[in-house]
Amino acid sequence: MVYVHLATGFEEVEAITVVDILRRADIEVRSVSVTEKKLVMGAHGINVEADILFVDADYSICEMIVLPGGMPGATNLEAHEGLMRNIREFAVGDKKIAAICAAPLALGTAGVIEGRRATIYPGMEDRLAGAVPTGEAVTVDGNIITGKGPAFAMEFALTIVEEIKGTTIREKVATKLLL
Repeated sequence: MVYVHLATGFEEVEAITVVDILRRADIEVRSVSVTEKKLVMGAHGINVEADILFVDADYSICEMIVLPGGMPGATNLEAHEGLMRNIREFAVGDKKIAAICAAPLALGTAGVIEGRRATIYPGMEDRLAGAVPTGEAVTVDGNIITGKGPAFAMEFALTIVEEIKGTTIREKVATKLLL
C-alpha cells in the first residue's frame, strides 16, 4: 500500500500522476487527506477528494509515503505533526519515502535526508537540511526518492513503480503510455 498525501495547496499534477501511474502498475495506492475533510483544494484551485483521512490511515500496512509538492501544500505537509512522525519512523525502519517539487523540504525538516543525495524545486536547495543537492529530475538514495518538480511527475511516478515492482513493470507501464 502506498499513501499519497494531500494538503491544502498540493501540486495537482504531481499527486494525480503518481496515483494514476501506480494504479496502472497494479500497485495499491490511496490518497490521504491531512486536513479534516476528504475534499482538498490544490494549488491551482482543483478540488480532489482523497480516499481516506489521515486519522483513518493505517501506516502498518503502508510500504511507502509519497509527498506531492506545491505551495503551500509542501509547507502544510511539513506542519503536520503526525505525518512528520510517520516520516521519521519510516526512515528509521528503512521503509520507502518519496517527495517531489517543494515537498523534500519536509524530509529536511524531519531530519531524514542529511548526508544523502536529493533533488528539490530549483532555488529551494537550502531546505534540504544537509542533503547533497543533485539538480537531477529524479534522485534515488537508498529508501528515499526525490523529484525536481511538476514537469518530472511521470518520471517520478515511474521511478516509484520501479522501486516497488522492478524495471520490467516500469517499462511495461511506460510503453503503454507511449514513453
